[in-house]
Amino acid sequence: MTNRSLQYIVKNQDPLTLGSAVSVQRACQCMWDRHVGAVMVVDDGRLAGIFTGRDAVHALARGFDPERTPLSQAMTPNPDTIAPDATAIDALRRMHDCGYRHMPIVDGQRVVGIVSRGDFQGLELDLLEGETNLWERIC
Repeated sequence: MTNRSLQYIVKNQDPLTLGSAVSVQRACQCMWDRHVGAVMVVDDGRLAGIFTGRDAVHALARGFDPERTPLSQAMTPNPDTIAPDATAIDALRRMHDCGYRHMPIVDGQRVVGIVSRGDFQGLELDLLEGETNLWERIC
């Protein structure tokens, strides 16, 4: 099935959310414990940013002390989001076109979940690959 809605994909998801004052060290520990690649940074019930493994590497490369650096200094602020009624292929297209590995799903101001490439099935990935190949031949 290639037209799954994102709300279906994340219906039982309990996304990892932390506040922006939480340390990079704590966020990395939570990501490790939960076996996830991203934290949605939420302040006052609103998505403020996303913190991924790439952000952690970037923070370390810049010499930040992970125990003292808050997520607010290491996260990607105001990430691109997608609505829960969008389809899997909509999310895949945006992730592919913009180079994202994770995309938060937000309904109004409420964080619903997050998707990564691993959440998508073979047919959805095949459809994206077919579209990409077609556009490469056209352009």
